[in-house]
Amino acid sequence: MSMPLLDVQDLTVHYSIKRGNVRAAEDVNFSLKKGEAMGLAGESGCGKTTVALSLLRILPINGRIVKGKILFKNTDIIKLSDGEIRNKIRWKAISLIFQGAMNAMNPMYRIEEQIIEAIRCHETKVTKKKAKERIAKLFEMVGLEPARARNYPHEFSGGMRQRAMIAMALACNPSVLIADEPGTALDVIVQAQVLKLMTELRKRLDLAMIMISHDLSIISETCDKLAIMYAGKLVELGDVMTMFKKPIHPYTQGLIAAFPGIYAPKQEMKALPGSPPDLLNPPSGCRFSPRCPHAMSICKKKTPQLKEVSKGHFVSCYLVKE
Repeated sequence: MSMPLLDVQDLTVHYSIKRGNVRAAEDVNFSLKKGEAMGLAGESGCGKTTVALSLLRILPINGRIVKGKILFKNTDIIKLSDGEIRNKIRWKAISLIFQGAMNAMNPMYRIEEQIIEAIRCHETKVTKKKAKERIAKLFEMVGLEPARARNYPHEFSGGMRQRAMIAMALACNPSVLIADEPGTALDVIVQAQVLKLMTELRKRLDLAMIMISHDLSIISETCDKLAIMYAGKLVELGDVMTMFKKPIHPYTQGLIAAFPGIYAPKQEMKALPGSPPDLLNPPSGCRFSPRCPHAMSICKKKTPQLKEVSKGHFVSCYLVKE
């Protein structure tokens, strides 16, 4: 078995606010091999983006990694200095396509200038001329005219801006690409084009990818495996086909049941009752237990551990024993 390119172990992240500590992500575990794509799904506020920001150590000022390891090629990112993170990890090893391409670029600067800044900030020996040549190749790769790099962001459509963001994310040849809701604010046709482009680039460049999305259909089309988060916890992880055909955790089952299938029999969509817990003071035991139709007494007392139920399929639920 080859070593994972990225290995996240017991990652726990808290945000400090006036009322206390928001336990945004707790004991998150997953690994990613070279060329593999993983979808990260769950309700808003469940910790998906927090995990992504932690991998690059770009959490907001009130956020901190409380414990855990983030191993990239067996090097713990958490233990690196700020200089080492900037020079060795960000953009060059792990790169992020931020949520909302419409607002991700500075409107005061040409797109070319912003990508050049990213390249030269992380590769100090690259000349401006070489950076421009690299941008021209990147624009061709993502289906944009190289000459358009001289435009300002407002001169691009939403889909073109998203392609430019992908080009920027690939500017320093990373090994891992994180895409945070890449289809946000795009119409379905443009969204499909962008997702097809990302899949093609991943295979062409042999990139590992983490796709963060609310849309399970996007993950099913673009990813090899799926991780489900609920209230800061990773509750189920497995290959995409297994997760869609045989979901085990009640929350995963609820998510899939709430998603319409165009070829499935016509039926009423099922919604999960209740609301996600307050992460300032989450419930004891399983955080899903207040909403779970199968909750037992132990679920409200003791937190279930993520355990392997079949090869590559992990679930955090006491129902597994039954």
